[in-house]
Amino acid sequence: MRIISVNVNGIQAAVERGLLSWLQAQNADVICLQDTRASAFELDDPAYQLDGYFLYACEAEVPAQGGVALYSRLQPKAVISGLGFETADRYGRYLQADFDKLSIATLLLPSGMNGDEDLNQKFKLMDDFGKYLDKQRRKRREYIYCGSLYVAQQKLDIKNWRDSQQSPGFLAPERAWMDEIVGTMGYVDALREVSREGDQYSWWPDSEQAEMLNLGWRFDYQLLTPGLRRFVRSARLPRQPRFSQHAPLVVDYDWTLTI
Repeated sequence: MRIISVNVNGIQAAVERGLLSWLQAQNADVICLQDTRASAFELDDPAYQLDGYFLYACEAEVPAQGGVALYSRLQPKAVISGLGFETADRYGRYLQADFDKLSIATLLLPSGMNGDEDLNQKFKLMDDFGKYLDKQRRKRREYIYCGSLYVAQQKLDIKNWRDSQQSPGFLAPERAWMDEIVGTMGYVDALREVSREGDQYSWWPDSEQAEMLNLGWRFDYQLLTPGLRRFVRSARLPRQPRFSQHAPLVVDYDWTLTI
């Protein structure tokens, strides 16, 4: 099973840069998109369809802000839009597809980089989603959360960590939140399960220097329930081609997706 997760920073622009052609060639079972900035009606347009896939979307109240989507080769048993709390649902931040014994979700957190209100919204959603994850881990099924979380958990996950400790994305409370999820709660970071190498980033500031010097941050994750740990086969963050400020996260699992 192959799952691809990518924050597209607006699906229209990403498609114009060749996103769908690249995705079509990757032979993924499920594709999770974040920050689509499009309504479900807009995504019904043939321009956004992938041959052989079902497409599901969760839109924000203001479609130009947020939104997530999911492509699946198999038609899920059920699709759940939203989490039941305003911090997620108002901005279309969560969509879940249920298969046999496994649920796969796409999740978008605020970046926190756009002022105090944005950062406060991020902390509120982190708190709400953390409580949600704590409950979910007790259920008798497996989960994969494909999240654009805008948090670099460790020094290993950011190029210039010394100068970034007061910056949203690497604040102490944000890192502590990630530590709790992959520590206390026992969720598995798919990439780190197979690689402890540095210089593996998923987001770069919008500047030529950041690109040239690889001044990246690892903001994008596939978080797994512990029962899936042994099924992670490989994970990679290809820098090219790029369709937004984020690199895709491609994870292969020794798991056969069924309904």
